[in-house]
Amino acid sequence: MLSLVFFVVWALLGYLTFRGGVSAANKRLPKTARNALTADNGAMLSNSTSILLLGTDHSAQVSRVSDRHSDSITLLRTDPSHGRLYYLSIPRDLQVEVPGYGAAKINTAYQVGGPRLAIRTIATYTDIPVNHVIVVDFSQFRDLIDKLGGIDVVVPRPIVSKFDCPYASPVRCSRWPGWRFAKGKQHLDGRRALIYSRVRKNALNPAETDITRGERNQQVLQAVMSKLASFGTYVRMPFIGGSLLKPLTTDLSANQFLELGWNKFRAGRTIHCRLGGSSTGGVITPSEDNAKVILMVLGKSAVQPPAPSGDTYPPGCFVGNPAPGTK
Repeated sequence: MLSLVFFVVWALLGYLTFRGGVSAANKRLPKTARNALTADNGAMLSNSTSILLLGTDHSAQVSRVSDRHSDSITLLRTDPSHGRLYYLSIPRDLQVEVPGYGAAKINTAYQVGGPRLAIRTIATYTDIPVNHVIVVDFSQFRDLIDKLGGIDVVVPRPIVSKFDCPYASPVRCSRWPGWRFAKGKQHLDGRRALIYSRVRKNALNPAETDITRGERNQQVLQAVMSKLASFGTYVRMPFIGGSLLKPLTTDLSANQFLELGWNKFRAGRTIHCRLGGSSTGGVITPSEDNAKVILMVLGKSAVQPPAPSGDTYPPGCFVGNPAPGTK
């Protein structure tokens, strides 16, 4: 009996602490962004909902410190009636119509209009109503991951990359071999996870691009989501619950986070999709097959992998989690 009472009290303390962190994250979201969202059709436990995940990573360079970039853009759609989760990856350089600005890279929407314009732009292009939004500040992710005890990711191939040299001396930086990640399952602390998510160029694989970097962003985000839903995190929730949400800005309530966690737990299939196109002059011209992928995400068409085409980045869907750089 005492153990049951302890369990209930511990769960209540954890929930109240977590709710306080969610409340702070709610206050960070501008009212204009809330107004751009489409209301749910009902409870998330029984009704499909779409959540826009924006991973921001602001430059530390003085000349760019005020820039706002959505480096990772993912639309998560839940389908509880069929036990499915859909992740739609959207390249940040995809050229679309940004309301009020014309044709531009899709991440321009967040840079010039914050989450409100990002929501409008993505809902307009995909024709999928956005019900909720989560903005993740990757610059604050390091502390969160450390509080969770680190995360596990599978590195599909070895990585050597020289960027953001950790040394002040140019001479020492020139001799520095770069960041290194071995192939296979890796346990990453906050510092290493942040570096992994930022790798744009791999000296061991010149074919890797910003698309691959976005996929690594999503690997890290999804690993964090899985760790947040773990039993170990629950045990420590009364101590860390209030600080877990510091890197997040969202409209989701504490109860909706729990509903989302339950949908993720009971999902029988996870489907990862991506939009694509042809890279020309720093932008990606959308593929005609993007419309087919959107139908797959909506559950209106069978899941199909990227088909052979002339696109630089062929769009398509995979059941399960494909490794970054999968064609």
